[in-house]
Amino acid sequence: MRYPRNMHGYGPNPPHANWPGGANVAVQFVLNYEEGGENNILHGDAASEAFLADVVGAAPWPGMRHWNVESMYEYGARAGFWRLHRLFTEANLPVTIYGVATALMRAPAQLAAMQDAGWEIASHGLKWVEHRDMPPELEREQIAEAIRLHTIATGERPRGWYTGRCSLNTVDLVSEEGGFAYISDTYDDDLPYWRVHGGRPQLIIPYTLSANDMRFVTASGFDNGEAYFQFLKDSFDCLYAEGEAGSPKMMSIGLHCRLVGQPGRFQGLKKFVDYIKGFYRVWVPTRLQIAEHWAREHPYQAPDLIPSAMDKTNFVETFGSIFEHSPWIAERAWDGELAPANDTAVGLHFALRTQFRMASDAERLAVLRAHPDLAGKLAAAKRLTDASTAEQASAGLDALTDDERARFTELNTAYVEKFGFPFIIAVRDNTKASILAAFEKRIDNSAKVEFATACAQVERIAYLRLAQILPK
Repeated sequence: MRYPRNMHGYGPNPPHANWPGGANVAVQFVLNYEEGGENNILHGDAASEAFLADVVGAAPWPGMRHWNVESMYEYGARAGFWRLHRLFTEANLPVTIYGVATALMRAPAQLAAMQDAGWEIASHGLKWVEHRDMPPELEREQIAEAIRLHTIATGERPRGWYTGRCSLNTVDLVSEEGGFAYISDTYDDDLPYWRVHGGRPQLIIPYTLSANDMRFVTASGFDNGEAYFQFLKDSFDCLYAEGEAGSPKMMSIGLHCRLVGQPGRFQGLKKFVDYIKGFYRVWVPTRLQIAEHWAREHPYQAPDLIPSAMDKTNFVETFGSIFEHSPWIAERAWDGELAPANDTAVGLHFALRTQFRMASDAERLAVLRAHPDLAGKLAAAKRLTDASTAEQASAGLDALTDDERARFTELNTAYVEKFGFPFIIAVRDNTKASILAAFEKRIDNSAKVEFATACAQVERIAYLRLAQILPK
């Protein structure tokens, strides 16, 4: 079974963003333009809109218009947009518009103002409606229609995409459509990343719902502009400090004309814009500028091995010897739940180690017995596996003096007679001297303790082998 979610991402070592000017953080403002694209029976929808408006407990009204909600959306177009437009143009800060195609078609003045300001206009879909239950073929048609109308309205095809109220299929469908510098229907990282679908890499620039003004009208959200400012400030301060420490990130800020465009809320946003002006190493780009930067600085590079994407035969052939002469461990791991989180040395080791730990004592004993003696007869006869040969050579066990070889032989014989399996130690972690010292110490262990110790060393050897061929 394959688990499709990627819970690993960049892991503990994200790439250095290398933002222009050595910026510690890229702060990106998105203004969602949805007014005129929301659910409305005038637009051919079945009910009125109820999402992201200042009506507590709003619900769709089937077959009816909701005058109050409509007027709140209209406030965004008539007043909120212009307040935000003045803020960003006077501050000379670029903005990315997430433009719903049908909303743009109903906003000639606002669209002209966006273009006069040089703002990026990305696609926010055909309509501002829920896509959760939309059949893939219908959603594919709506994506194509959104692109067509967007091109008519703006004069050029959109290069960025964000549906928002998306389906499980949205990102795949937009990737299949192609032609996009980025897609933003994810919330899973502080940096862009490449996602492969259908054999093609697609850049993903994650968006935000935490630093989003929608929380003014959702539970556990912002009560006022000051609370919004404080959250934005804290987020910025955290990311700026991380960048100062050598790990620059991206901060997305999601805005809506009808929400933060309200005067009391607007003051919190304005305060934040003024705040970040006091910092030198801040880059304020459009999302398209981020996409273009990332494509230059971090172009897609196909990994040499993707364990979770391999068929069983190739997987076992590649990883069946990680646990010495025990391919059944790889077979069971493949039959279990593999995911992108298992595509690193740490991740795949976890999957293989899990199967080893779940095995019976007899099965684990067989794994121990599959290991060769250290500097033993198999080594002398050059009959070790390539991995074991390299490991023993790394500690100098292939170049023992006569006295050292005699001592290893003596200890090997005594150890096997006592425990029934050869002495096992991760030689890459050790020197010849430390191996010999451990040998002499561990031979006095009880059978139970030594079995557990040997199993732990087998697991360590497996990790070190994986670290030779997979990213950590």
